[in-house]
Amino acid sequence: MDWVWPLYEKYVTKKVKTASPEPTDDELQQAFFETLGRSLVTILVQEPWRGSVRFKCLDKGHVRERFDLLNNPEEYLSAKFGGGKFKLNFHDGWNFVATRNFKPPGDPLWVDLPEFVEESVA
Repeated sequence: MDWVWPLYEKYVTKKVKTASPEPTDDELQQAFFETLGRSLVTILVQEPWRGSVRFKCLDKGHVRERFDLLNNPEEYLSAKFGGGKFKLNFHDGWNFVATRNFKPPGDPLWVDLPEFVEESVA
């Protein structure tokens, strides 16, 4: 999960500094875990589309429900969706936090999966 803090560091630090101009490491860590706990992650995959590429949405949900993804993203993506060029987008409510790309090897199991349709992820 060490790869997640660098994604959130700037966002969390900015938020904490509004309340405490010189936050301690403990304050930053607490704010990070609080933010991560309410964050959403969207899993997209790059696919060829009409002579170009697009990002097909495969899944979206709370980060707190995807610890396997946080612990080993390549293994999680490979086991669930196969190989491909994946993009993970992290949001805190309506606020975009960061994105991270992964490219696990393997057959693209995601090709026959329907695009994720968001009803409500609250």
